[in-house]
Amino acid sequence: MGETVAPGNGAMARALAEAEAAGAAGEVPVGAVLVDAAGAIVAAAGNRVERDHDPTAHAEMIVLREGAARLGVKRLDGCDLYVSLEPCPMCAAAIGLAHIRRLYFAAFDPKGGGVEHGPRIFTQPTCHHRPDIYGGIAERAAATFLRRFFEARRNRQ
Repeated sequence: MGETVAPGNGAMARALAEAEAAGAAGEVPVGAVLVDAAGAIVAAAGNRVERDHDPTAHAEMIVLREGAARLGVKRLDGCDLYVSLEPCPMCAAAIGLAHIRRLYFAAFDPKGGGVEHGPRIFTQPTCHHRPDIYGGIAERAAATFLRRFFEARRNRQ
């Protein structure tokens, strides 16, 4: 697969780096990292909506697709997902369909989130798989980066 990350915030640090790279490329700065049960990074990406002209090219969707393709499976049982921002409803639904074991995210997203905010996808009776959820990991760093990105974008307009 890829490099192995230390348990804890190593994968989240990589997700934040992916978010920073996405922001530098003009994307909304969100990054995601998929890690297998042994701690190896299976896939890592930042948002590519603008680059790919694809409204579904969120970092989470990209790493779920790449991870499933690399592992040759449709369900990523035993894999953990690290994301720099609370996943939106689309990504949360895909996380459930992928059978992700644990979801770790940095900043909460009261406006567009789908895990702890909005439709709370994993609490719906139609949700067949709910990962263990850990929010607020490195929240301050992620929230500060997002705030600066959007302030800079507003100032350019």
